[in-house]
Amino acid sequence: MTTEITSLRLEYGSATPFVGVERPRISWKTATDVPDWEQASAELSWTTDGVESFATVAGRESVLVAWPFAALSPRRSGVLRVRTTGTDGARSVWSDPVAVTGGMLAPGEWRAAFIGLAAPERPAHPLLVRREFEVDGDVRAATLYATAEGVYQLEVNGRGVDDQVLKPGWTSYQYRLIHETTDVTRHVRRGRNALGAAVAGGWFTERYGFQGNARTFYGEQPAVAAQLVVEYVDGRVQTVVTGPDWSATGDGEIVTSGIYVGEHVDARRREAGWSAPGFDDSAWQPVSVHEGSVEPEARSGPVARRIEELAVREVLTSPSGATLLDFGQNVVGRLRITVSGEAGQEIVLRHAEVLEFGELGTRPLRLADATDRYVLAGAGVETWEPAFTFHGFRYVQVDGWPGELDPADIVAVVVHSDMERTGWFRSSDPLLDRFHENVVWGMRGNFLYLPTDCPQRDERLGWTGDIQVFAPAATYLFDAGGLLASWLRDLLLEQRGGAGVPFVVPDVLGSAAMPAAAWGDAATVVPSVLYERYADRGVLEAQLDSMRGWVDQVLEIAGGRHLWEGRFQFGDWLDPDAPSDRPAHAKTDADIVASAYLYRSTRLLAEAAGVLGRHELADRYAAEAEVVRRAWLDEYVTPAGRIVSDAQTAYALAIMFDLETDPIRLEMMGDRLAGLVRRDGYRIGTGFVGTPLVTDALTRTRHDDAASRLLLQTENPSWLYPVTMGATTVWERWDSMLEDGTINPGEMTSFNHYALGAIADWLHRRVAGLAPAEPGYRRIRVAPVPLRGLDHAETEHETPFGRARVAWSADAGQITVSATVPPNTRAEVLLPGRSETFEVGSGQHRWTLDDSRDDHRTVELGLHSSLAAIVEDREAYETVVAVLDAADPEWSRTFRRHTQWVEERRLSEAFLLGAPNLESRVESALDELNGRRRR
Repeated sequence: MTTEITSLRLEYGSATPFVGVERPRISWKTATDVPDWEQASAELSWTTDGVESFATVAGRESVLVAWPFAALSPRRSGVLRVRTTGTDGARSVWSDPVAVTGGMLAPGEWRAAFIGLAAPERPAHPLLVRREFEVDGDVRAATLYATAEGVYQLEVNGRGVDDQVLKPGWTSYQYRLIHETTDVTRHVRRGRNALGAAVAGGWFTERYGFQGNARTFYGEQPAVAAQLVVEYVDGRVQTVVTGPDWSATGDGEIVTSGIYVGEHVDARRREAGWSAPGFDDSAWQPVSVHEGSVEPEARSGPVARRIEELAVREVLTSPSGATLLDFGQNVVGRLRITVSGEAGQEIVLRHAEVLEFGELGTRPLRLADATDRYVLAGAGVETWEPAFTFHGFRYVQVDGWPGELDPADIVAVVVHSDMERTGWFRSSDPLLDRFHENVVWGMRGNFLYLPTDCPQRDERLGWTGDIQVFAPAATYLFDAGGLLASWLRDLLLEQRGGAGVPFVVPDVLGSAAMPAAAWGDAATVVPSVLYERYADRGVLEAQLDSMRGWVDQVLEIAGGRHLWEGRFQFGDWLDPDAPSDRPAHAKTDADIVASAYLYRSTRLLAEAAGVLGRHELADRYAAEAEVVRRAWLDEYVTPAGRIVSDAQTAYALAIMFDLETDPIRLEMMGDRLAGLVRRDGYRIGTGFVGTPLVTDALTRTRHDDAASRLLLQTENPSWLYPVTMGATTVWERWDSMLEDGTINPGEMTSFNHYALGAIADWLHRRVAGLAPAEPGYRRIRVAPVPLRGLDHAETEHETPFGRARVAWSADAGQITVSATVPPNTRAEVLLPGRSETFEVGSGQHRWTLDDSRDDHRTVELGLHSSLAAIVEDREAYETVVAVLDAADPEWSRTFRRHTQWVEERRLSEAFLLGAPNLESRVESALDELNGRRRR
């Protein structure tokens, strides 16, 4: 029997030793082959300046444990180790040491000014800045702190200092700016040295807004600030900061650069050695100097990097004769090209997510040009990749390539925040697995320093509604805690002065004055998810004022009726029946959505206050929540359990938000929801709000078959329809591309949005059956729901305690369930078809039981059968559809989409106003099916 520490990290993890807080919380994972292992205690060792200190943690705590040593100070380093003792008395060996260095600056220590071009010729003018300095002794350490109003890359003595991209990312710049902390000791040498930075506008100078109202929000020109601290062996400290003694030029190789427009580089303007000592910068100009609006703070979230490279899948020629590259996957990033040609030859790279009639589909990009331009220097083989932009694309049109294009000379560089992958899902259905992979790629593309809605058009904003619904899936798929906690800090800052929660964070649209349900509720939902998934009590503490501010604002709006009524709402955004130009026009009334979210947020606030020991506050908001709940039921629900908006989202809200607690009416609501799903032919009938909830509500009310049919539907609208159309990410609209291959005519159409992929969380928790039973997965719930239509499903998740896994498979009338429970945790288990739960400890577990799933096949079906009976029988439905498709595909599509599949109507009635002479063909096909079944 062996026990060892497999992971030791601080706060949210970091790829460098630098930690941005004085007292970072500590987490570790234990691996052991001892069954039912639990930690009895842990011992922490901290060695700094040659002195080792120890601290003991009693009990099972191993996740986000408070720092027990003296506070870290800037640039001071140490080594952290841990070892554990189990309840069996056995002790692990010490973990591998983890180097830790204070990455913050002391209060008031930031001395660097922001420098830029003194006389820029145009808005958002890219620039280079430089300064030389002398090092006159042996260097013990050199630490570089830097940030920008824009995006930047620093070089020391002609070499880049790190592999990050688009630093420092995007925060609410007027309130919070991030500085990077980089160890550049190996770059600095005795004698003459040089610091240089390339800077572009990025998000800082971008123009934001829609319908011709775009404007610059932060500033017209980029600037950079840097502070190099050189510590000598003899104890001296030298500090080099940006200021008036630096030089700048706007005549570098980057001619223009923007997030939306792309990057234009003229390699003929490249100045070799510009960031190295000895470069002649006499033609450069003095810099402009200004103080920043806020003092930069150390990074807490993950950095963005080049994560992966994709080769060209296929070279295509469009009908117009253009050369198109297909990378086989919709990605976010940019291209790297290797090329040779004559000086002055310009290569133009135009990016898009889809093709339409064989040509690049650029209309969904709106005003985003998404075009990179490279002018060759003509000096042999040249390799180039844009530095300060990114695109969302699968296809690229290449114009101006010199000579014959070799696809090996162009690669797609995938860029996103560097988060650890933590969640996986697999099943027996390849389309479902591809859909889940699409969800993963959609998250990768939209987690670039903050959670955005889309990565390709003139938007790319941190929409609160999107991450509110997607946060549970995000925190399962990747270790997203650091990124989301950082983003939540900006959300709180945007609420300053009593402002509401904006539609987007950072709020470049000025939207905080107009609260909207399901969007503003990100203030309560996202912190609650981070606590549930990571046991991060600290994020609740940090965001409690934000949560209260949001709930108090909406409670005041609700007034004495305790209902949020009559105000602007997005509602169940992008209901599939909404007109393409009216995406908020949903079947579920927006007031029903708004007041349901008011209850949910008020209850989440009460629960957060309880976790934090604020019991008086918890009781007050729990009472408020109950008043809102009763008001919602009284206003919108009949005694028979019918909701006045008789639509899928309304019932899903009532069921999943626990608005209805009476078991009888809850059963009625579940029955009605299942009936609506069947009536619609098991096609999706929900938008952003209802989509994450509808299958959950069905399985919660024991309508597993309806959930299965809805999940595995491939007709439009459905989750799998885009997969059948070749999608490799989740679309914004259910029909972003129509069946004929044309792009949806709506002004707002994206092929990379993660909101409708939020159902992935249900795939993990319910279909495969792995969920947290206590915050941070300290107790795990194993409760798979084997759906008809699947033969097996499995999921794995890297919990804060280690890898957990649940899988089930059906074969020969039996279902086998297996589970891996990480050390130091326990699991509550509910097996399929059973009503009682039981508990197991850590280790490997396996159970076999009879397959109780009923195939529900009807033996005799015909024109006399109800439409409900036909659609409930997948084989019968497909038999009918095959006849209709063969006779008239267009009429068949209309019939399938608009028929109400209800008990009260016979199949024969469906043809009364439809296609003639089909009844006999349908009846013959069903007779043949009946015959096969009898045999």
